[in-house]
Amino acid sequence: MIRIILFGGCMLTISFVGNAQREYQDSLRYLTQQVQVLNKEINTLKAVKISGYIQTQLQYGEKDASLRVGIPNSDKSKSFNRIGIRRGRIKFTYTKSIVSGLFQLDITERGLGLKDAYIRVDDPWNGKSFIKAGVFDRPFGFEVAYSSSRRESPERSRINNILFPQERDLGVLLTLQLAESSALHFLKLEAAMISGNGIKIDVDNKKDLILHLSAKKEFSSNSSFNAGVSYYNGGVYQGTNNVYKMKEKAFVLDSDPNHLGAFAPRIYYGADIQWNLESNWGTTHLYGEWLTGVQPGDQYSSDSPNYSSLPESDTYIRNFMGGYITLFQDIVKTPLSIIAKYDFYDPNIQVANGEIGLNGTGKADIAYQTIGSGLMWRINKSLRLTGFYEWNTNETSDNLSGFENDLADNVFTLRLQYKF
Repeated sequence: MIRIILFGGCMLTISFVGNAQREYQDSLRYLTQQVQVLNKEINTLKAVKISGYIQTQLQYGEKDASLRVGIPNSDKSKSFNRIGIRRGRIKFTYTKSIVSGLFQLDITERGLGLKDAYIRVDDPWNGKSFIKAGVFDRPFGFEVAYSSSRRESPERSRINNILFPQERDLGVLLTLQLAESSALHFLKLEAAMISGNGIKIDVDNKKDLILHLSAKKEFSSNSSFNAGVSYYNGGVYQGTNNVYKMKEKAFVLDSDPNHLGAFAPRIYYGADIQWNLESNWGTTHLYGEWLTGVQPGDQYSSDSPNYSSLPESDTYIRNFMGGYITLFQDIVKTPLSIIAKYDFYDPNIQVANGEIGLNGTGKADIAYQTIGSGLMWRINKSLRLTGFYEWNTNETSDNLSGFENDLADNVFTLRLQYKF
């Protein structure tokens, strides 16, 4: 009897242990599957990056000023002020292996707008070269692609705002750079084929070419110098038979039925430099550009194309020149920095002052200069406050109504930026 009881007890124990082991293995299998699912979800989340920044600003302008927020001045006899969201950017990036996709939106009280939307494919060897396709920053010079969240002055220079409205365009960009082990790693070539119409829909058969070759030299871990040259070759649709070209300080009409539907040359040349230094005085950042070339426009404006339908106005071709230089200097090791900037834009280098207003020339031929200075307070890594004042001057001419004297168009900007 004792043997039977002991045998029965052993069998029960073995059965219990077997069942417990099977339950343990089932539980372990289930937990393993759950961990695998969680890891997959975590890897998916890690592939997605969300970032952005908000710029809220108050602006004061003299009676003739153009502000970046709010509506234009409604009383031209008085100065005015406006408050608004200058930029409200949110960016979504998804990266898997060597391919990434990016969307960036601009959300302000004026509405919702697209800023970037492109596919990027990195080379699988050293990751320094890549291709972009979609809407992206034009690779001309330095300031056009210099992020507004990092740029020290509130706005880009006048010449870049006119030549490259909205900074971006639709097309394909190829960036070539050799591996860090190469002696030529310091060189980078960017080549883009774009629609030439900003981020508006493509409206013609002409595509524009941009080339930018840059070189970087690091003198030490605290100092670096960059330089680059840029070339833009494109065209602007001619909406009539009439094309006006400058000859001996006058616009001369060239009327030809073949002009309608053809393209006026849009050619730019540029050179840019950037110098960075970290010292006991803090960060010093000095950068500038010089640009010249041929710009087609109309009678009233030298702005580059940024339209939703083909123009129907006469074409005016001008030779232009302009540029800027910016100095950013920390105040020793404090969170305060000084900003100084000078920029100029001459849309028509063949006429000046009193010559403007004669022989077909007008307000689109007026040259401008801006001197700006300000103070930046970096409150923390994400938050900064900037105060910046701009003294704007323009050419004057007794032969052009409204420009007999310098316009009263100075602007003060107080901006709070949060970056995340």
